[in-house]
Amino acid sequence: MGHELKDKLHDYWMRLRQLCNLFYGEIMTRDRFLHILRFLHFADNSQRPDRGEEYDRLWKLRTVFDKLNKAYAKFYNPSEHLAVDEVIVKFKGRAIFRQYTPKKRKHFGIKIYKLCDESGYTYGMKVYLGRDSHSATDNMTATHATVRQLTCRVEGLGHKIFMDNYFSSPRLFDDLDRR
Repeated sequence: MGHELKDKLHDYWMRLRQLCNLFYGEIMTRDRFLHILRFLHFADNSQRPDRGEEYDRLWKLRTVFDKLNKAYAKFYNPSEHLAVDEVIVKFKGRAIFRQYTPKKRKHFGIKIYKLCDESGYTYGMKVYLGRDSHSATDNMTATHATVRQLTCRVEGLGHKIFMDNYFSSPRLFDDLDRR
């Protein structure tokens, strides 16, 4: 569905000849798709963690992101040139970590930090869940910790990492040189 963007979910099964795409109706009926979508869950709600100091706001999707990150590393060897950057995934629903970025094309969405190679392949990602005070210390900012977390799997393998000013700092470069 990402290749053909429609306004509403029901529009993918539209029967108007000018706007019709037979692919979706041949694969699955609209009602079956909506039924599956309604009951699609990745975590058991009875296993919900307590809202304490270490509460994970992404606990319902954490297993999906962990499996994706493992699969990225398992099935692909990245090229020499890697980039750390942020993307906004458009999201209009309710989430406490949804971001408003007026300078981006997609104003509202979920911010994801990604490590990509020069072909555009995502080699690692981390969802921004709000202010990250746990990873920030006296000698390391939260963005510094994000870069270290994303690049830990390619550490010492001779990759060149590119990033914009948002992520860079003299202390980060000293730290990366020492590794």
